[in-house]
Amino acid sequence: MMREERPILRVSGLGKSFGETCVFSDLSFSLPEGASLAVIGPSGCGKSTLLSMIAGLTAPSRGEVRFPQNCRMAFIMQDYGLFPWKRVRDNLALPLQLQGMGRAERHALARAMLEELGLEGLGARFPMQLSGGQRQRVAIGRALISRPDLLLMDEPFAALDAITREHLQNLLLDIWQRRRMSFILVTHNVAEAAFLGRSIMVMGKSPASRCLWLENPCFGSASCRNSDAYFSLIRQVHHALEGPGGKEEDRP
Repeated sequence: MMREERPILRVSGLGKSFGETCVFSDLSFSLPEGASLAVIGPSGCGKSTLLSMIAGLTAPSRGEVRFPQNCRMAFIMQDYGLFPWKRVRDNLALPLQLQGMGRAERHALARAMLEELGLEGLGARFPMQLSGGQRQRVAIGRALISRPDLLLMDEPFAALDAITREHLQNLLLDIWQRRRMSFILVTHNVAEAAFLGRSIMVMGKSPASRCLWLENPCFGSASCRNSDAYFSLIRQVHHALEGPGGKEEDRP
């Protein structure tokens, strides 16, 4: 079970239908501050729809999503979401510009973020001049530069090769350990869910009303990929995706 802490997110009785088609119904759970939740499930089960509703981009058909007052949120999409006509530093600093921060200050923060992401010296380039992994780092940096309380990610590493994906998973884990923001990751990749989710929510086939929840005993270390607990968790997630398994719970 998740630790009893002040929730950064509370989902109550959430449901979504498109016409007569019910995607999911009556989803309820809470997420404590500093939590990491991986959401996985078959295609069409509503993972991305759930994330979009949490972000406020899609209206629920029923139920509600609640946050603490002044909760800051950021969203990393599948396609990076970078503006091709803006230089890397300006893509990074866009949230700060929208907040009204001056050019010199936001560029200084963008330089610091580039250094944190291992992209020193690339601030003057355009996104098309970067590799896929570098563009994804910029997308991560743009989401983090305003220091969100809750980070939402919709399959952010899906288009990357296996080695680049692992490097960025390690980077995300390192950033989480230093900043302790909460995040929700939607993924189709079982190993990714087992590595980045302290808790793993396995959604069933649409229409889903209950989910399977698995807790990750080895979360928090890049070396966990070599542990028996990690491989055991991968098997549990596979089993949960294939049919009944894990522990079915209603979240408080």
